[in-house]
Amino acid sequence: MRIRNLLEIDFFLLLAALMLSLFGILFIYSSGLTSSGVLVSSEYIRQIIWASGGLIIALALSVLDYRRIRDFSLFFYLGTLALLIYTCLFGRLVNGARAWIGIGSFGIQPSEFAKITTILFLARYLGDTRHSDKRLSRFLISCLIVFIPMGLVLIQPDFGTSLVFIPILLVMTFVAGVSLRYVIYLSACILLTGFLMVLPLWQSYILHNSLSGLLVLNNPRFIAVAILALGAVAGIALFGFLKYRKKYFFWITYGVTIAAFSLGASFVSHRILKDYQLMRLIVFLDPDVDPRGAGWNIIQSIIAIGSGGLAGKGYLQGTQSHYRFLPQQSTDFIFSIFSEEWGFLGGLLVFALFLLVCLRLVRIMRITSEPFGSYICAGLSAMYLFHFVINVGMTMGIMPITGIPLLFMSYGGSALLSAMTGVGLALSVFVRRFSR
Repeated sequence: MRIRNLLEIDFFLLLAALMLSLFGILFIYSSGLTSSGVLVSSEYIRQIIWASGGLIIALALSVLDYRRIRDFSLFFYLGTLALLIYTCLFGRLVNGARAWIGIGSFGIQPSEFAKITTILFLARYLGDTRHSDKRLSRFLISCLIVFIPMGLVLIQPDFGTSLVFIPILLVMTFVAGVSLRYVIYLSACILLTGFLMVLPLWQSYILHNSLSGLLVLNNPRFIAVAILALGAVAGIALFGFLKYRKKYFFWITYGVTIAAFSLGASFVSHRILKDYQLMRLIVFLDPDVDPRGAGWNIIQSIIAIGSGGLAGKGYLQGTQSHYRFLPQQSTDFIFSIFSEEWGFLGGLLVFALFLLVCLRLVRIMRITSEPFGSYICAGLSAMYLFHFVINVGMTMGIMPITGIPLLFMSYGGSALLSAMTGVGLALSVFVRRFSR
């Protein structure tokens, strides 16, 4: 039976993941070469070990009935929360974030595995409550399930990884049939918060205070008065809705509370985010603000991708990486090395493979007869797509630098093992897609 299960897995999904992992190993090796052709890093060896372990995990999970994991999902979720708390208190400090735990050179990043366990537990909750009439409480509890690990990751602080939890929440609740108005409400709050957070930086560093009116967004007194005024309007509109049951009162409350929350959240974000994180937003708007400092990464990455042309310079022939112009080139900027050496056509191949991964997950989500498995695939597709869009967009200069790895390709055991764990779960769902 188990051998037959291995023969029934989604080979397209597995092959796409393995090809991306192979590309990662090849270009991690390339990143370890100097301009004189000397290999100065053994990272590719560790990546081979992790990829082999990830393949074993994926195949083992495809044999295991994923529905058996359902009853243990709460324990996995609570276990990763405990690890995240321990990491915040006693974790190893790397690049300004206390995100690692381990002994000696061996370490893991619990936040990578927290994404998987959060998907599992949220899928279980959404499956258990799919017939519930309490739509708002269902959405709020879903938010709570996601925001607890997200907040712990943010405390580390690992702003980039914490962002991954948001699309997981939005996509899974949408697929689970949560009212679209709640999903749109949260999405609007997040987008407006980001916009209001960037505006003061834009006018200070790009426009050089030419629009002084935007300075009020950093004024505590203005923020307090504005939130109180918006709160009063929302209160009156809510009273009108409850008394007269007119829809326009509801939508006034809906829009005004979005504005109030976003205004407050953007102000708090400026106080919480570190200086280097704010600088990443600034250089995203204009890398030339600090070309030899915070803007260096984006500028060199764009140069590397552009110099690859149509077909690239050839494998192991890149200059940006071999001359060490690209920082963190085996992790955050692995796509830059790939595009420099294999060009636009190579980049299209990576795009196609990630598209194949996401499309296969969506197909499994649509055809599986069991809600728990369907919701798992929805969360995984959101995770893979978000990682891809943010990382590749970051290397091209169309997304801010967040430190999010390119799954399967970037150097790192925790990210690769968690990505392959997700593939294994999806393979298990696919094998049992017609059984209940």
